[in-house]
Amino acid sequence: MNNIDKGLQKSVINWFPGHMAKTRRELKENLSLIDIVYEVIDARMPISSKIADINDLIKNKLKILIVSKYDLCDKQKTDIILNIYEKEGYIVIPVELLSNNNLSIVIKKTTELLTDINNTRIKKGLKPRIARALIIGVPNVGKSTLINRLVGKNAVKTGNTPGVTKSISWIRINKDIELMDTPGILWPKIEVAEHGYNLAALSSIKEEILNNEDLCNYIIDKMLELYPSNFNERYDINTTNKEEIYIAIAKKRGLLSKGGMPDYEKVYLTVIRDLKDGYLGKITFDR
Repeated sequence: MNNIDKGLQKSVINWFPGHMAKTRRELKENLSLIDIVYEVIDARMPISSKIADINDLIKNKLKILIVSKYDLCDKQKTDIILNIYEKEGYIVIPVELLSNNNLSIVIKKTTELLTDINNTRIKKGLKPRIARALIIGVPNVGKSTLINRLVGKNAVKTGNTPGVTKSISWIRINKDIELMDTPGILWPKIEVAEHGYNLAALSSIKEEILNNEDLCNYIIDKMLELYPSNFNERYDINTTNKEEIYIAIAKKRGLLSKGGMPDYEKVYLTVIRDLKDGYLGKITFDR
């Protein structure tokens, strides 16, 4: 356990609203309709954003692990984790949603799996049919953007906050693939505090349930531990003292209150937004 996780053990984040429990029930009810599962994870937190009990949810269904926001991560660190997933038997496809990079591979791999499925159906005397794929992931992991890129138009609503997709729906990707879209889900208890804070820092947990000071402190600690040059370059600072950091950011961004003291709440929100918007560079918080 590292120093950050030791400091967070008393502050484990759990956010499991009623619609997530409902989505889980509906997934189990509709699982018999599904051939292939697209599990989407965030490249910046490829461990934290992986649904902890995914195998209990989807049982033995064929699955493709789609790694979204690959253009925003520290690829050297993320690839170490992705290589482990591949060794565990996952089909792993990193995608850059802004450039559509590797999206064609998702379709190709799905078609290959569908061919195997239909060959089995033919042997049983059944007719071939289109693939029914389930797309699943934590909130704000990029599922809706991925779907729109695969369809080639804005088929579903997107947003930079969790909870945009409200219910299960079916979407036709092409003549061979039909997709079941689901709201983002978490699991009832996040066992590792650091995973919860990573999810919160990168928009998979609603900000309203968090203390902005705690989250900001976590981000600062994480950046100074893993990417100090990124952090120092962004705010033109060279210190690890929190109070000095707050003062420096407040002065640089004009976030001073009356009397020349930092407006701390605005500083907290600035750091949180800068991370989410990519201004702190390409980062991977999981190791």
